[in-house]
Amino acid sequence: MRDIQKEIQDNLKEIERRYGVRILLAVESGSRAWGFASPDSDYDVRFIYLQKRDEYLRIDRTEEVIEWKLDEVLDINGWDLKKALYAFAKGNPNVIEWADSPIIYHEDPLWKTVCGTAVSYFSEKAALCHYYGTANNTFRSWLTGDLIRYKKYFYALRPLLCCRWIERYHEAPPMEFTRLLKLFSEEEEGLTEELYQEIQKLLLRKAETVEKDLNPQMPEIISFIRNECIRQKQISDSAPDDHNRDLEPLNQCFRRIIDRYQ
Repeated sequence: MRDIQKEIQDNLKEIERRYGVRILLAVESGSRAWGFASPDSDYDVRFIYLQKRDEYLRIDRTEEVIEWKLDEVLDINGWDLKKALYAFAKGNPNVIEWADSPIIYHEDPLWKTVCGTAVSYFSEKAALCHYYGTANNTFRSWLTGDLIRYKKYFYALRPLLCCRWIERYHEAPPMEFTRLLKLFSEEEEGLTEELYQEIQKLLLRKAETVEKDLNPQMPEIISFIRNECIRQKQISDSAPDDHNRDLEPLNQCFRRIIDRYQ
């Protein structure tokens, strides 16, 4: 029987050895971290790595991404720290989610320095546009037919609930779908009982079926996604630009970290 956790750790060590880098953070980023994995879901491992100082002082461009493995079980790739810090500066929700993943495979003590600096770069505008765009693209591409893969519902539902979280708390939403769903079920204008029960059924079915299975459309959920996409487009379009454009704290953070890895 495969020991997936050991395989992931062995792969991370091999990446450090082969590329001469130091992995600062490695986490689960997909359905297993979101909380709606299927029996055959793969492991989406994302990592952020640090190169030695001299690599950042070259005039030729250094690699910013390590695409390590992609098969039916493991999907492992990572970003260079400089790329990750720039993504934080842009308010990129993907890297913000990695930093908040509930499933951590490796965390270097230096990563705390990054988190302490990056938290002030969360942008409601960037996050709302990202999550609305993800939900809307999923709806138009995957949720209009008579037969649908269960996981595609979640690729629209979760981003829309993230938008709701931002509306209420004005902060980065959690990765876990159940936390988002709990908040939404408590809102005065949240889920109807019928919709809540349908989502609960969907969670159970997703946990028991393989990802490629096609199943009849669930009209109650489709209707919510369609209407919420319309509402979130209006909200994201009208949200003010709140990007933090002072990059000096991130520059200082970057310099401090590479000085400690010679």
